[in-house]
This record gives sequence, C-alpha cells and structure tokens, in this order.
Amino acid sequence: MAKKQQEKKKFIWEGKDRSGKVVKGEMQALSVALVKTQLRSQGVNPTKVAAERAPLFGGKGKPIKPMDIAIFTRQLATMMKAGVPLVQSFDIVAEGLQNANMKDLVLKIKTEVEGGSSFAYAISQHPLYFDDLFCSLVESGEQSGALETMLDRIAEYKEKTEALKSKIKKAMNYPIAVVIIAFIVTAILLVKVVPQFESVFAGFGADLPAFTLFVIGISEFMQEWWLIIAVGVGGIAFSIPQIMKRSKSARDGLDRALLKAPVIGNILYESAVARFSRTLATTFAAGVPLVEALESVAGAAGNIVFETAVLTIKEDVSSGVQLNTSMKQTGLFPSMALQMVAIGEESGALDEMLDKVATHFEAEVDNAVDGLTSLMEPIIMSVLGVLVGGLIVAMYLPIFQLGKTML
Repeated sequence: MAKKQQEKKKFIWEGKDRSGKVVKGEMQALSVALVKTQLRSQGVNPTKVAAERAPLFGGKGKPIKPMDIAIFTRQLATMMKAGVPLVQSFDIVAEGLQNANMKDLVLKIKTEVEGGSSFAYAISQHPLYFDDLFCSLVESGEQSGALETMLDRIAEYKEKTEALKSKIKKAMNYPIAVVIIAFIVTAILLVKVVPQFESVFAGFGADLPAFTLFVIGISEFMQEWWLIIAVGVGGIAFSIPQIMKRSKSARDGLDRALLKAPVIGNILYESAVARFSRTLATTFAAGVPLVEALESVAGAAGNIVFETAVLTIKEDVSSGVQLNTSMKQTGLFPSMALQMVAIGEESGALDEMLDKVATHFEAEVDNAVDGLTSLMEPIIMSVLGVLVGGLIVAMYLPIFQLGKTML
C-alpha cells in the first residue's frame, strides 16, 4: 500500500546572510530541518524557524475562485514578458495578493518549482484550481520555450470565460433573488398582517367578498402549516444541489432541460458555442493536435449536450472527416460557426476563425443578458405589485363595501 504523501507547511524564518545582515521570510517545506538546509544552501544562517500558527478567528480565509486563478495567470504572464524569472515572478505576485489562501497556493507552486519540478507538474498537484486543459497548455508552453506567450493566451481565455459565466449568473441570480424576497414578504403578510384584518372583519356581521375569503383561507393554511412549509422549502433548497452534485443523470437532465428553456435556453446555447470556439481556438493555437484539442474542449464544454457532440466530432475527425463537416452532422452548431470553421480549414487559419466565432457569440450573450435584465425589471416589479397589491386590495375590499352600505 502506498505511503500517504506528507503535506508541506508554511514556516516563518529569521537568520543572517553572509554579510551579517538580519533577514526574514516565509518558506513552504515538510519540516524545520529541511527549511534550515535550504536556507544554508542560499547562504543564510538560520537563527529562528517556526511553523506558522493558524489564526484563532477567520483561519480559513476567502475561498479561491476561478477569477483569482485568471488574475494570477495574467500577472504571471506580465512578469515573464517583462523578463522577470519564473520563481521571482511567484514572489512578486504572491506579495500583492490579498487572499491568504491564494497566496499560500502560489507559494506552494513556487516551492515545487524551486525543488526542480516543472511549472506544469507543480500546478497539476492542485487539480481543484488548475484543470487538465490549463496544465496541458502550460506544458506545451514549457516544451516550446514560449511559456510567457502561452500564459498570456491562457489568461485571456480564463478572463473571457469567467466574464461570460459571470454575465449568465447575473442574469439568473437577479430574478431568483427577487422571487425569494417576494415569497418571504408575501408569507409575512399572510401570517402576520392578514390575521389582524380577519379579527376586524369578524365584527362586521356581513358576508365578505370572495377574493377576501380566498386570501383569508390561504392565510389560515399558512398559519397552520407554516413550519412544515418552511422545512419543506429548506429541504428542497438543500437537496437539489446535493442531488446535482452526486447524480450525473440529474445533471445531464438539467443541462438538456435548460437548453430548451425559453429565453435563458438561447443564452446558454450561445454561451456554449462561444466556450467551444474559445477553448478550441486557444488549444489549437497552442500547437495541440486537433484531436487532442477536441478532447480538452469536451471536458470544458460545461453542458452534456455539447460534450457528447464534441466527443462525436473527435471520433469523426480522428477518422479523417473535416471538422466543419462533422460539426454540421451533429445539427447543434449555427450556420455562421460552420461557415467560419470551413473558411478557417481551407485557409489554414482555423484558430483565428474560431477566435472570431467566440468573440461574436460572446457579444451576442452580452447583448442577450443585457436585454433580459432590462426586460426582467418591469416584469418583476409587476409581479411584486400584483402580489402585494392583491393582498392589500383583498383586505380593504370589505371596508370599501361597508362604507358604501353606510352611505
């Protein structure tokens, strides 16, 4: 049975250099002894080495997000283009990071590279943050001697991909948040406010309007079963993400359903085409063979429908079929993308044409999301007005009727 690999820790050290000057710093290592050995090899005589203590509160820090990785890649590419060595670039980038977890990650990668590992191997040890596509592109850059150029391409790819995801999340989160708030406000009115009116109506001694009776009925139901309803809603809200995380068939079914959904389905479709084009353009421009590039694209598709289609395209291309022909046979890609890919194959500029396709559909998604957001605002306001206004009208109808009978 293989021995479990020991995890490196962060050590705070203090010592004197060859000139006798006191120096301090941080280092990732397995033990105090290894820190001292490495410091002595650098001409530093260590006087104090201790493992960094975890803070009492907020020790976990902020989680590392994909945009943090994109920013790290962009900063690293900028440093290397300016002629700064890779290891020194890690130090400069880490020093400017506010996220403690991201800083630790960069320093761990730096320690691996200092120990003789390649950059691609170092980041591959952190698959939670660096996927196979990222690692393979970095490896291609190292092998070709153009790592700074490759990092620049990866940074652009990550930035545009994350910007696209952010746009779509914004379009979906806004109406969901408003619906949740509307539900909470309506529930409070039904449980707390309507019963106050009901006690007033009890002394009227007259028949109440049907609409008022309907609202009172809902209010009585909510008062009696509010706890079960709250637990049920909470259970559903908790269960759905867990089911999606554990069940591939559930995720696949949701992917297919979302593509067919009105309005949002078109946005997700165009974003998937943009992601396909952007990923394939980046990998192909990096010198990755088309068949291998398509395999990476399938993994980054983000939707089971496109993933299945790309894997089919990969099989066709490996057997000699042209890329545009195979894409057309899937019946999934728009004619504009097919024509651009065909032109790219004929002219030998496939990566440039794919980049243009990605840019076009990213702009389409931007416009669609902006249009959806501006359209949703009046719709949501109307829904809120109907819900809250309807409850108010239902409660005041008997008072209006009583006022008419008294005239």
